[in-house]
Amino acid sequence: MARFTLPRDLYHGKGALEELKHFEGKKAVVCVGGGSMKRFGFLDRAVSYLKEAGMEVELIEGIESDPSVETVMKGAQKMIEFQPDWIIAMGGGSPIDAAKAMWIKYEYPDVTFEDMCKVFGLPKLRQKAHFCAISSTSGTATEVTAFSIITDYQKGIKYPIADFEITPDVAIVDPDLAETMPKKLVAHTGMDAMTHAIEAYVSTANCDFTDPLAIHAIEMIMKDLIPSYNGDMTARDNMHNAQCLAGMAFSNALLGIVHSMAHKTGAAFADYGAHIIHGAANAMYLPKVIAFNAKDETAKKRYGVIADYMHLGGNNDDEKVQLLIKYLRNMNDELNIPHCIKHYGPDSFPTENGFVPENVFLERLPEIAKNAIADACTGSNPRQPSQEEMKKLLKCCYYDTEVDF
Repeated sequence: MARFTLPRDLYHGKGALEELKHFEGKKAVVCVGGGSMKRFGFLDRAVSYLKEAGMEVELIEGIESDPSVETVMKGAQKMIEFQPDWIIAMGGGSPIDAAKAMWIKYEYPDVTFEDMCKVFGLPKLRQKAHFCAISSTSGTATEVTAFSIITDYQKGIKYPIADFEITPDVAIVDPDLAETMPKKLVAHTGMDAMTHAIEAYVSTANCDFTDPLAIHAIEMIMKDLIPSYNGDMTARDNMHNAQCLAGMAFSNALLGIVHSMAHKTGAAFADYGAHIIHGAANAMYLPKVIAFNAKDETAKKRYGVIADYMHLGGNNDDEKVQLLIKYLRNMNDELNIPHCIKHYGPDSFPTENGFVPENVFLERLPEIAKNAIADACTGSNPRQPSQEEMKKLLKCCYYDTEVDF
């Protein structure tokens, strides 16, 4: 038996934010990030709509990119003091992910972060509050997923929390919010969405319910991501839907080792002045992982199906896989994303000498590989890597060398 879970309600299209005025409850806490929602007026509108619904509103502001365990615990304490019956998270993946983890701690104050990270091991939520997620970026799709990514900065590791309990009750997918994204964010979130769709389609947990969502998301991203990056707002609106479809697919089909590697390298070199941004990491690693996974016959056939839907050509599955890899690398070029860690600058743009020194990468490689294998996303990857294979694959992602094993 398998399970397919999505939010109870999904409001989409321009003006969908206004649905907040119809929510029923006494108190709502609104969780937001670094200021763009306030700067563009969306936070004020959300608070106004909730007050129109008769609710008292409290804010948890300033949630950082790649939210920390400490941020989660502080926010949960505010919720415990305020006792909301609605948690509204708005912005990119970071404030929504943080709010999901705060929700767990709010409902179960004795739970530890280690308890939260037990895959599909959470107690039942919704004893105190319901959850609404409002996405402003077109990539993470956390507004419809059973996942949250929280960073333990002391360990330099990003941990996925995975449980259907944290699937939001309500998702609001209003493209007005995504039209404010800066260009670099369009690129990174777009390739995050493409990775979600491709990994969901080849995942060992794929099924008849997830495949159509993944394939249609891939078709839409192929058509709309580059125009969106270049300022086409109709394409930007379409991408907001495409990333949501990809999220519906991967929340139920799960992911693979592109994400395992991105989670475990993202903050691993923070002491050298930067993170490897999640979407950019996915974009760099995806072609390498496709080459690795395609040694598995079932995965190779499914990559071939993706290439067919993308009309890439090829006379057999081997050719189709190569054409898919080439297409994705060309997308990275058009989006100004590097091909490997060695050329990844601290601003995320391609550079001759990236911010991660070779000797530091090699020194930390065994630990990163071990952590990547232990990541929650590895179990549904179509080809299970050994420790040595993971190290070799990460080296290919550092040097941009061919995957021949």
